[in-house]
Amino acid sequence: MLRLVQNTLIILVFCQLASAQVSQDCIDAIPICNNTPINGGTNGYGVDDFNGAASTGCLEPTISGTIESNAAWYHFRTGAAGQLGFNIGHDNTEDWDFALYKATDCSNLGDPIRCNFFDNSENVSFVGVGEDPTGNTDSVHYEEWLQVDAGEDYYLFINNFSNANTGFSIQFTGDIWLTNPYDALDCSIVDNLLGPPIAACENDTVMLDATTTGAINYAWYLNQGAGFQLISGASAATYQAVDSGLYRVQVATTNGTIISEVQVGFNPSPITYPVADTSYCYTNGTIIDLTEKDAEALGLQSPDSVLVSYHTSQLEANTGANPLPKQYSQGVGQETIYVRTTSLANPHCFDASQTFMLNAVQTPEPTFETAVVICENLGSVEIGETNQQAGYSYLWDTGEQTPSIVVSQEGEYGVTVANISGGAVCENKITVTVTFSKSPAIAKVHVEDMQLNNTVTIETATQGDYEFRLDDGDFQADATFEGVSPGVHMVTMRDVLGCGEVSEEIVVVGYLSTFTPNGDVLNETWQVEGLSALNTPIVTIYDRYGKLIKQMNEYDPGWDGSFNGKPLPSTDYWFKLSYLDDDGNRVYAKYLQSHFSLRR
Repeated sequence: MLRLVQNTLIILVFCQLASAQVSQDCIDAIPICNNTPINGGTNGYGVDDFNGAASTGCLEPTISGTIESNAAWYHFRTGAAGQLGFNIGHDNTEDWDFALYKATDCSNLGDPIRCNFFDNSENVSFVGVGEDPTGNTDSVHYEEWLQVDAGEDYYLFINNFSNANTGFSIQFTGDIWLTNPYDALDCSIVDNLLGPPIAACENDTVMLDATTTGAINYAWYLNQGAGFQLISGASAATYQAVDSGLYRVQVATTNGTIISEVQVGFNPSPITYPVADTSYCYTNGTIIDLTEKDAEALGLQSPDSVLVSYHTSQLEANTGANPLPKQYSQGVGQETIYVRTTSLANPHCFDASQTFMLNAVQTPEPTFETAVVICENLGSVEIGETNQQAGYSYLWDTGEQTPSIVVSQEGEYGVTVANISGGAVCENKITVTVTFSKSPAIAKVHVEDMQLNNTVTIETATQGDYEFRLDDGDFQADATFEGVSPGVHMVTMRDVLGCGEVSEEIVVVGYLSTFTPNGDVLNETWQVEGLSALNTPIVTIYDRYGKLIKQMNEYDPGWDGSFNGKPLPSTDYWFKLSYLDDDGNRVYAKYLQSHFSLRR
């Protein structure tokens, strides 16, 4: 909002000058031009500019029975194109309405292009077009911005229900004042020897110039609410105004007397009071509320009359450009903030003499693991910060004050990490959870169904959080693999907490647990299915005493239950399966349930 305030045309109000330069009729509308302050309250109205109409835009008849009750009319012409608005500032106990007409003639105003008739039950201090200078973005007393072109004429009607009002001020706003600060409004509509009214700050030099060709003498007068009083000793063509009021010059010439008047308003310049440096604890996304510094900058000045803004450079503070958002996200480190206090009545009156330091101190964040595992094969683990942050201090629940400690027991270990800077003590209590994990071990691998596609289940020898993989597939939490083809496979079991992994080579084959060589054609022989998937497999069969009964390869039709042509008795027999691995070494298959039964 500061950008809008700083580029405003101020119209000052003085209660004692309520009768000065206020026109009650459209035909005598007061011309307004660039940087023109107009002072005036209203009391009654002249002719009925709306000729008894029941409404004009949003405005309706007041307690007077007509649309006008206590009226003031102004006329302005644009000198450039751009975004234009205005604020009508007033006492927050009073109710002011307005209508703006785009017209060149009071006899043909048409409908207003902007209009506001809301009562002031909210007790606000501004009504107008654009944005409320106090930052109230929800105000119902503001209408949309104007987009104007050069050379357009406008008539502004301002009205108050009661004649017991204290007056108002008008401030023109908008981006047009950034692009055309000196000719946003056309001053050629002002026909006055002393020029347009003058807005000034206290201690400004305001020189009134009435120089006229053929002048015989000059007399200067000042009206501060009690009528015009002759200014003693003021007889030159120029006069330095030092007080607010309505000035009149009377110029005697050989052709007669010329009288001209001009309004001069002096506004107090605000003072920016010292603002203390601030250090605060910063975490990601921290917002600093700059409004908390407003009271320091204002001192005893009222926030209703002085606006505080904050900037990142002295140049921006001097111009009022790019004010920081009041909810400011700074980032870690120190930053100089430049403070500007600006008069809401006249934004040309400001003070940007103070600065303060914002020191955002980083609240320590854990840069180390907060969930740590002690692996069975290691026995202990180092927890905490292994790369100490400069300026940080550490205090563990164990009493140790080092960035990291070595622990060998499960549990929770707390450490308070502190960063102290500029009086800000920024602490963070961080808890490290330590758990114990055993190394993975495979107890057994179960092969089920003995079909072409088998099911393989890994039985773990230890308790823990493990995941499993078959060959080069993805790891999974389930220890069972389905649809496994016959042959040599690699099963892998690993600890998800990083405490190692173990792999085993297994052989998946199929065989009957029982066979019956009794001449009924069913299950007459015993053999191992899937040997063709192995490299040079050999199956050896033994009786319970370890005697070699039969040796087979993948080409044998199977064992018929005999030894040297004689049938062997019904009992259990054992077998072993060997094959050549990738290195050409003969190895025995693990995890096979290596016995079966002969039944007759």
